[in-house]
Amino acid sequence: MKTHLPASLLIAAAISAVFAAPAYGQAMGNNSDQTKPRAGDRNGVGSESMRAQRDRRKAELGQKKTDQQAEATAPLFPNATRQEPDAKASSKTLKALQSAQEAYEKQDFAGTVAQAEKIANNPEANAYEKGFAYQLAGSASADANNEAKAAEYFQKALDSNGLDNNSHYQVMSNLATVQFGLDQYDASLKTLDRFLAETKVEDPKYQSMRGSILLSLNRNDEAAKLYQDLYAKNPNDKKLLMNAVAALQQADKYDQANGLLGEAYKKGQLTEAREYKALYAGYLNSDKWKEAKAVIEDGAAKGLLPQDADLARAYMIVAQKAYADDDAKTAEEMYGKAAPIAADGEAYLNLAKVYSFQGKKAQAKEAAQKALDKGVKDPAQANSLLK
Repeated sequence: MKTHLPASLLIAAAISAVFAAPAYGQAMGNNSDQTKPRAGDRNGVGSESMRAQRDRRKAELGQKKTDQQAEATAPLFPNATRQEPDAKASSKTLKALQSAQEAYEKQDFAGTVAQAEKIANNPEANAYEKGFAYQLAGSASADANNEAKAAEYFQKALDSNGLDNNSHYQVMSNLATVQFGLDQYDASLKTLDRFLAETKVEDPKYQSMRGSILLSLNRNDEAAKLYQDLYAKNPNDKKLLMNAVAALQQADKYDQANGLLGEAYKKGQLTEAREYKALYAGYLNSDKWKEAKAVIEDGAAKGLLPQDADLARAYMIVAQKAYADDDAKTAEEMYGKAAPIAADGEAYLNLAKVYSFQGKKAQAKEAAQKALDKGVKDPAQANSLLK
């Protein structure tokens, strides 16, 4: 006959998913998994790094050697549908643009913006000169962490419609990123979709960004499908795997998330603590405590899961679920592993109660005393087991 534990023995059965929505930084290979990109930190966001964008601008202004000019101005979007304009900087404006670029090189961002504004507001400035100036002002504002102004200037650079395709679409990519950082998700998605439609690029990083925006808009099912499709095409890309898992969790499709992670686990692709935590958390949320136990013990044996309070909590949840399934032996084992590394004496108290329900009085008293020594919320419960 199944023995029911008193409420005081039970611990929270649910464990939250380890990953929140996959952040754009994660999708783009940033080191911070849940940090939105700074407006000025666009390495990898568009097709060019910040240095490459700078070199391209200098090449356009004749500040690079001939061979360097060719490299810096090579087509980045060869399939773009936009007809590239022919406008270039006039001799009258060239020096002013070069001066603004030099101010940017010296990280004089306020001076860069001031000079760029002066150029763009000149009624004689052509579309290219306006676009170049606004692009430079946007980059300077982004590097100065003024995302709102960066978005304003990048939009003006696009609206000028005078830049070559390399610059035009890099600005569009930057604008989508800045809008995302400003929580302007609808605008960011609109800008990114325009970028994808006009450039015909197929780089997964842009789709990863799109997935992050969809999740931010609570369009979880769409994001989950997008990431699953990307992962299916790139089965060795672990970042895409974890983004797919996170998206499925956001869409409450835990079984599918567990399936993806489980397959990756069998292939030996999971090598980090957070990945193991994501898998065992998913199993626990789906009441697959035996599978969770195997993953937890494997991660602990490999040293991936540190002997800390988080691991103790995982052991305790497995112990509770095992006891609920009349597996007192596993409950004892798991509470026994949790107790020494737990932050307090609650695991020892639960272990004492399991012993007591089975008539193991000596073991129950020993565990109860350890619970008191380590500290519990309700000492009276432990004291009652010492009688």
